[in-house]
Amino acid sequence: MARFVAAIDQGTTSTRCMIFNHRGESVSVHQLEHRQIYPQAGWVEHDALEIW
Repeated sequence: MARFVAAIDQGTTSTRCMIFNHRGESVSVHQLEHRQIYPQAGWVEHDALEIW
């Protein structure tokens, strides 16, 4: 049975998931950008339900 590790990167503008094999080599990457909400100058918010 093949074994893999998934790493999730929750960044400011997107969420990325990378899959690695047992040698530490990346075998798959997927990234989704999410909306930035600017309620006032200098502020940024994200919709938690959109990220989830």
